[in-house]
Amino acid sequence: MKVLITGTAGFIGYHLTKQLIQKGHTVLGIDNVNNYYDVELKYNRLADLGLLKEKIVENKSTQSITNPLLTFIKANLEDKDVIFNAFTTFKPDVVCHLAAQAGVRYSFDNPYAYISSNISGFLNILEACRFNPVQHLIYASSSSVYGINGKTPYSVSHHVDHPISLYAATKKSNELMAHTYSHLFQIPCSGLRFFTVYGPWGRPDMALFKFTKNILEHKPIDVYNHGNMSRDFTYIDDIVSAMECLLLIPPQPNPNWKNDTDDPSTSSAPYRVLNIGNGNPVKLMDFISAIEKELEIKSEINFMPLQPGDVTSTHADTSALEKLIRYKPHTQIEKGIKEFIKWYKAYFN
Repeated sequence: MKVLITGTAGFIGYHLTKQLIQKGHTVLGIDNVNNYYDVELKYNRLADLGLLKEKIVENKSTQSITNPLLTFIKANLEDKDVIFNAFTTFKPDVVCHLAAQAGVRYSFDNPYAYISSNISGFLNILEACRFNPVQHLIYASSSSVYGINGKTPYSVSHHVDHPISLYAATKKSNELMAHTYSHLFQIPCSGLRFFTVYGPWGRPDMALFKFTKNILEHKPIDVYNHGNMSRDFTYIDDIVSAMECLLLIPPQPNPNWKNDTDDPSTSSAPYRVLNIGNGNPVKLMDFISAIEKELEIKSEINFMPLQPGDVTSTHADTSALEKLIRYKPHTQIEKGIKEFIKWYKAYFN
């Protein structure tokens, strides 16, 4: 298959790209390599794919030096001409749209970055799919869309109308935009609500990376809500395996679907929303203990109040995903932390 992946220099995009080219798929990657976090980490991910920093030219195609199946374009999603040209030239069968302005608290100080990338950028992807029909558009949503939803575990059958961060609001907006284009232009769209993804090559702004770094440097770690939190941590390999399964299973329209009684995660259009999570929330203090055990270092903890935009707990109901692809994320937190720390020590020598 020919797969266009946005966010190739990002955490999930890098792993998905690596997996698909290893399986023999032809991939065109797009990423603007922005400076939201360490740019060198992003370029090193690309280098691991055979895309060398010194050979990458803005808005131009770069061929991987290690894999002829991979081509890369450094570009902004908001650049409509570049995005449309990439679609018309590459002619993807499937699009995996993973690029976005990430982070909850960053949106407090930089709200326009979220509207530009997550809304305007996603509109360009939808328009490109409209005029260059694809078999399946898979895009990244987030568990943050559940906001102050009080029901747990979080189910795709729940209504998600009360986000508590601009980041979450843009992800909810993506789901609405995708449904509109799916309904109007019959674009098969699958939105994936990721739950706290972690693992090797992970993001420096995420808890596992920050905790590991500070503990190794014998610096205190900030623990919010005084440690009374839990997260449905999902290992990166499980995320990629689920996405690989979904590539060939585009949603089908359901002509009998009724808005007042049926599941909001499906539609009369070829549209679906799925949770991808481990389904086993881990208490934050247990998470820290597992890191300490693997590092063989006791942490110094700075307990803090709950941050604006944060929720105290996440828990994914993945029954819809399991029914569809016969796969459930399953990696235990101890194994995932061990693999991350092994990578971290090797990466930072």
